[in-house]
Amino acid sequence: MARERLDLYLPLVPFFLVLFFVVSDAKRTSTSVGVNWGTLATNQLPAERIVKMLKDNGFKKLKLFEADEKILAALIGTDIEVMLGIPNYFLKEFANKPEAAAAWVDSNVTGWFYDGGVKIKYVAVGNEPFLKEYNGIYLESTLPALRNVQRAINDASLAQKVKATVPFNADVYESPGVNALPSAGDFRSDVKDAAIEIIQYLSLHDSPFTVNIYPFLSLQGNDHFPIEFAFFDGESTPIKDGDRIYTNVFDANLDTLVAALDKNGFSDVTIIIGEVGWPTDGDKNANTQNARRFNQGLLKHAMSGNGTPARNGSINVYLFSLIDENAKDISPGTFERHWGIFEFDGKPKYELDLTGKNGNKGLAAVEGVRYLSKKWCVFNPDATDLEDLPDSISYACAHSDCTALGYGSSCNHLSSEGNASYAFNMYYQVNNQNDGNCDFTGLATVTGEDPSDKGCQFPVMISDGSPGILRRGALGVLLRIVGGCFVFLLLCLN
Repeated sequence: MARERLDLYLPLVPFFLVLFFVVSDAKRTSTSVGVNWGTLATNQLPAERIVKMLKDNGFKKLKLFEADEKILAALIGTDIEVMLGIPNYFLKEFANKPEAAAAWVDSNVTGWFYDGGVKIKYVAVGNEPFLKEYNGIYLESTLPALRNVQRAINDASLAQKVKATVPFNADVYESPGVNALPSAGDFRSDVKDAAIEIIQYLSLHDSPFTVNIYPFLSLQGNDHFPIEFAFFDGESTPIKDGDRIYTNVFDANLDTLVAALDKNGFSDVTIIIGEVGWPTDGDKNANTQNARRFNQGLLKHAMSGNGTPARNGSINVYLFSLIDENAKDISPGTFERHWGIFEFDGKPKYELDLTGKNGNKGLAAVEGVRYLSKKWCVFNPDATDLEDLPDSISYACAHSDCTALGYGSSCNHLSSEGNASYAFNMYYQVNNQNDGNCDFTGLATVTGEDPSDKGCQFPVMISDGSPGILRRGALGVLLRIVGGCFVFLLLCLN
């Protein structure tokens, strides 16, 4: 009888084999890349046009740093999965007042979460709250805020659909200097107890651990760092950690976290890379060539299913970032305003295959962008009294964005007159080309001739958005510091 049943099912074996491989392949290729959309910019494109661009490029996951009504409205009816952020300045209030957390969830999650609404999947409670530079000011409030937010989500009957998480900076874990290898990773001693409490809570609610990793900062902060180790194409000298071989700093960094989680009993916690990317200006290593090399290598690696030496599987990543932000705080470095894979006007900076297949595939731009008139504000060659020139340049840069003039940046080669022209033009454009903003006591004049050269672009601002105030020193500023000798000895050479 058993033989008869076997003969009966044998013809079906090829079918099930095909089905198995189809399903397996679907699981391997279903991973899609996410992207961070920051809004610290003076003149912003309409949200609906950016959302269309996201769909045109096949983005399925989006991370927002705060609830923006216009953006959420533009996302209604799309299949884009959203991680919605709560800025750090809410943490203390939400920790002490459960009703405040509940009101926020009701307004920004429940109010948009309905059939045909916004697909909110995660709520990010704070942003890098245990960052060393914050000196512990959020150490006591992060977990209570997380609890109250998750409780409000549960009370809204969304516990199985929306999970709260906390995006940490990679400086929350480290390896000791005497054994600076990924396998020796553990959580930073001054935050370890608080971090483990949060991870216990995340694990209890089947929520992910979110971490921001920036290989660029390893390179930017250490002139002796081996540059090839920042990329994914295997041109660096590998590092051995027992039986594991590391060919890039991203894997070494991530496996330091894996070791820390394993060491504290959380081997099964899901990891999300909340931010990772490479800037294109504002530093000698920040350019489109390096950015494309890094991001394309990252996507190929993350979506391959190979994982890291310590943890197999696809890596869930959110690129940082979508569009340049000309009003970001630049205390960490002038590169902070140039992380976008798109320019301020929604034009792609370089080719990027978001499928991870490393093809020569271009990105779709934002459509229908309207610009101000083709006019520029430049240094007046007829000016004779130059006493106020330094102060005028300083004023223009303080109220616009002159980061492209810095050392190693795209406009660093300009003459002194060129520097003045760039500064005056940025101020003029940010202020919507108002005639009164191109004078500077006779030092500036308006021209219809584009002063750009091959390496340095003098932009004309978009007309869709209205000028805003440059926001400086906000608690939510992303001060991304890799920090510490947490990977291995090579990272700490000086």
